[in-house]
Amino acid sequence: MKKHIKIYTDYTDNILCEICWNVGVDCHHIQPKWMWWSKKLDYIENLILLCRDCHIKAHSNIITKQELYERIK
Repeated sequence: MKKHIKIYTDYTDNILCEICWNVGVDCHHIQPKWMWWSKKLDYIENLILLCRDCHIKAHSNIITKQELYERIK
């Protein structure tokens, strides 16, 4: 199991997308992990469970980072 998925599952038993409430399949990093300054973003405040459609929208910025952060508060 990937580290960020284990961290997410340690904090919640939610299996639904936190945006549309369909079945969640992707644990998404709100601040991308690939950025040079973000190598250690595997913490619960930066993770959100999304369905495939919402995950694609998040990567396309149709769903903004601000909207994602508001959902996990």
